[in-house]
Amino acid sequence: MKRFAYAGLIVYALISTYPFLWMVSGAFKTRGEILEDGLLPRQPTLDTLVSTWANLHFFDYVLNSLKVTAMTVAGVLVVYSLASYAFAVLDFPGRRFLYWFFVSLLFVPGITMLLPVVVLEKNLGLLGTHLGLVLPFVNGTAPLTVLLLTASFTALPRELRDAARSDGAGEARIYWSVYLPLTRPAHITIAVLTAVPTWNEYVLTRVSISDPARYTLPLGLESLISSEVPRYNEVMAASLIVVLPVIALFLLLQRYFVNGLVGAVKG
Repeated sequence: MKRFAYAGLIVYALISTYPFLWMVSGAFKTRGEILEDGLLPRQPTLDTLVSTWANLHFFDYVLNSLKVTAMTVAGVLVVYSLASYAFAVLDFPGRRFLYWFFVSLLFVPGITMLLPVVVLEKNLGLLGTHLGLVLPFVNGTAPLTVLLLTASFTALPRELRDAARSDGAGEARIYWSVYLPLTRPAHITIAVLTAVPTWNEYVLTRVSISDPARYTLPLGLESLISSEVPRYNEVMAASLIVVLPVIALFLLLQRYFVNGLVGAVKG
């Protein structure tokens, strides 16, 4: 029975990865070869990747995406790490209500907030700016981030905080020197979970950004697809450029990512 289950999983994995493999293969095909049958290119070439990068302002798109993603990750780690520490360790009026309020936002579909966010950004003069993307992205990660980081902080023994306080450490010092280093895997997990959807975000970016100079990678890819004569080999090359940093980030931080999730679940 297990053999049939394993065989079914292998078949499912192959079917699931086929579009990705076709994308990678298409990035190394010529324009005339891209729509032909066969997964592997007959004459692999780097010309498509080079021309896509050079001619379609992808370097500018990458810089814009890096800027938005880095600002979002930094904001999430600073704001919600401190908030989660307060929920897990400190005792203040309304603590449990605020915690469950944040967590309950997990069940609110993000698309329902699109129109209010756009109207608010317009009134604040943020529409069309990268900061107008960063602030909603930071806010949107609140439920999951607070849930995971609070669980990680709660899992640490209270005796650690008591010992630090007996040595004269203040609350800020306890957070920075005791709790933060011990929950590093959880923070790296949050960084990955924040960076990936921010890097790939399209809907809010499409609604907010109209200046091509401020396009992020998804908008740059869309402009390539929506051209009068789509060059599908360049579309595949651009798609590969978009996903490679995400894959590299996960492979680089895979160990911390898994440990962070396991620690949060145990907590």
